[in-house]
Amino acid sequence: TCLTGKETMALASPVDYAGTITSSQRQLSSVMPRCNGLRCTIGYGNKSRAGGHLVVRAMSMDRLKLDFSNPNWKNQFQEDFDRRFSLPHLTDIIDVESRPTTFSLKSRTPLENVDGSLEESWNGYVNDDDRALLKVIKFASPTSAGAECIDPDCSWVEQWVHRAGPRKQIYFEPQCVKAGIVTCGRLCPGLNDVIRQIVLTLEKYGVKNIVGIQHGFRGFFEDHLAEVPLNRHVVQNINLAGGSFLGVSRGGASISDIVDSIQARRLDMLFVLGGNGTHAGADAIHGEVC
Repeated sequence: TCLTGKETMALASPVDYAGTITSSQRQLSSVMPRCNGLRCTIGYGNKSRAGGHLVVRAMSMDRLKLDFSNPNWKNQFQEDFDRRFSLPHLTDIIDVESRPTTFSLKSRTPLENVDGSLEESWNGYVNDDDRALLKVIKFASPTSAGAECIDPDCSWVEQWVHRAGPRKQIYFEPQCVKAGIVTCGRLCPGLNDVIRQIVLTLEKYGVKNIVGIQHGFRGFFEDHLAEVPLNRHVVQNINLAGGSFLGVSRGGASISDIVDSIQARRLDMLFVLGGNGTHAGADAIHGEVC
């Protein structure tokens, strides 16, 4: 049985945002609007359904209003932060069985004949309960270079997020997977590096059927844009060139057409590369599929 993994997690339900933001609110979420001083320039998108098309609009996350005179405000902040960043596990969304991983940092090729008894002496995998500090600098003053403070005194508050990295268990059969990669929105430095590394890593898992979708979400519904087969030989040197090896486009996508195309192409994994609007589109696709 070939297992699928089409999922894009959202942190919380976004809301429209307009106005100013105080220094005490600047760290409440990693998806807060970008701020210049105390006034914000909205730079984060959200999805809405209008005639079956994707509409991107300014947004922010629901924010906890803190009373810094309350001696327990740090606990309130941390509880709210943990709630925002408590991501569901794949098995909370999809009923799938796990299998021992085929990935190893010690091997350039997929692990063969994995029987579930991985080498215990090698600590090369990440535990699901591992966490990493989001902020690692304790600023002494709001006037310090690059200071991002929660309260006027720049108090230190730990903010823990899920640690990324390879796990001992995976939820797909590599030899059965068809993986797709799409780049959307504007061009930015490093897109080809990301495309290249996704392909190389997928091959280390044993995934052989990897395709690129041309020119963003348009590639899903414009018939003349064919899939681009990808492997390590194709992507080996694309990191030396600028732009996107696959091309990009912005907007104009019908969510239902994209989902129909994903299903018709029998894509089991889709890696969506882009910015805020792009991931608002990915969230809309996730909502349509699920």
